[in-house]
Amino acid sequence: MAVETPSTLSVHSRQMEVSDSFWASLKYFNFYRMAVAVLALLVVVVFGDSLSLGSHNLALFAYVSVFYVAAAAAFHFSMRKWKSWFNAQLTVQVLADVVAISLLMYSSSGIRSGLGVMMMISLAGAALVSRGTLMLFYAAMASIAVLVEQTYWVLVEDHATASFLQPGLLSIGFFATALITNQLAQRLIMNERVARLRGTDLANQLRINQLVIQDVQVGVMVVDANGLVRLHNRQVVELLGSDIPELDQIERYSDEIAGHLRAWRSLAGPSAVSFRMPETTKLVRARFVEAGVGGGSFALIFLEDLSRQQEQAQQLKLAALGRLTANIAHEIRNPLSAITHASDLLMEDLRAESRARLVSIIKENSRRLDRMVKDILELSRRDRGQPDRILLPEHLHGFVEEFSRNESIPVGCIMLEDSDDAQIEFDKTHLHQVLWNLLRNAWRHSKKEARSVRIMVSRRGARVELHVKDDGSGVPPDLQAQLFEPFFTTFSSGTGLGLYIARELCAANGASLEYLGHGEGADFRILWQPT
Repeated sequence: MAVETPSTLSVHSRQMEVSDSFWASLKYFNFYRMAVAVLALLVVVVFGDSLSLGSHNLALFAYVSVFYVAAAAAFHFSMRKWKSWFNAQLTVQVLADVVAISLLMYSSSGIRSGLGVMMMISLAGAALVSRGTLMLFYAAMASIAVLVEQTYWVLVEDHATASFLQPGLLSIGFFATALITNQLAQRLIMNERVARLRGTDLANQLRINQLVIQDVQVGVMVVDANGLVRLHNRQVVELLGSDIPELDQIERYSDEIAGHLRAWRSLAGPSAVSFRMPETTKLVRARFVEAGVGGGSFALIFLEDLSRQQEQAQQLKLAALGRLTANIAHEIRNPLSAITHASDLLMEDLRAESRARLVSIIKENSRRLDRMVKDILELSRRDRGQPDRILLPEHLHGFVEEFSRNESIPVGCIMLEDSDDAQIEFDKTHLHQVLWNLLRNAWRHSKKEARSVRIMVSRRGARVELHVKDDGSGVPPDLQAQLFEPFFTTFSSGTGLGLYIARELCAANGASLEYLGHGEGADFRILWQPT
């Protein structure tokens, strides 16, 4: 398989540019050559040598004219058959012009026939499409041909030496014509290239604008002076409740918008107005902006669904409610502490077994309420974290030892399989709480044997995964969708907030927590991938 290098690509691009820009010019240049050759042949057939053409050798003039017609036809066929080797084909054609016109000049008594001007026209045409120093080569060959032809007349036909002046001036004209024409052609080519690039940039910009308009969250309409909608995005369709094709009058979209647009254009209406759409009953805010350049009359209409603002206000209310809930939870802790302390004092004076049972129930529920309050308070602090750079292997080894010691778990029941260089940015307090919750659940539902709980860490580039697995029965499929819902629990004394808070804390630190229901046992994965 061939690999295209930058140099190969540049060659291909140059070939495409020649094909697009110069082949048509070369074809028209050949039409001119064919017309000149046919005209020369007709002059011989109709007038003979009465026009001084072929006055020195009429038969040679006729043969050269036939050859010239045939060569022009062959050039036309070759350009249609083989669109390659542009410079080679151009060179052959110009050399054919030089030879043919030189012979026609000779057969018509030399430079006095005036046919040398035809060679200058050929050089001008070649200079329009040639590159580099080829034009100078063509001019040099034409000058040599004219001077050689004149040398024959001086040496053989005994013409005066002063007759070299006219061929010399003509040779200077060849070079001047080639240089000036080529420079003008280069300027035209440069302007054409700039225009093509600007056209491409404009097309790209229009495409980008269309993509941006389609992805913005507000409706956008572009309307011209005649009320014709030139462009609209899908948000307009959602707001209006109907899909109207583009390039249609704005009244087909909405009479209300059309009326407000007319009022705005007549300076009798505001640039922004709110109204309710009759089709969708949505409250819409329309804003009109002049978009014409140089006195143009295009207008941009931005349509904003105010119901989204209402949803945002509702979210703010919910956030305020969450802060209020956190304050209430904080106030509940004091009476709970008093209840727990009172039950401790009551326990010291207990005589009856039934009273002891009641007190134990009070204490158990008090502890449960206290855990719930702590969870709610922790949830309210999830956005106050201070991310730290944590080396996971070192952190997990210390955490597993602390957890096993506090939960009285035998050594070897929790196994750590880590990646030596895995690092994450995470608030240490949040990570401690998340891991504590996951390990407590894993140990609670495991078989409580050696290697019953495993912590596995893997790294792929900047992506770090932390798995907490157990050898229990796992989560039933019908309950997996509710795992992270608040207050959902399968443990009688649980609060149902552990996994919900764990996921919220992971999200606050740019990570995700999910349950993988593959294989045996439960598998919870914390995925951290920096953006």
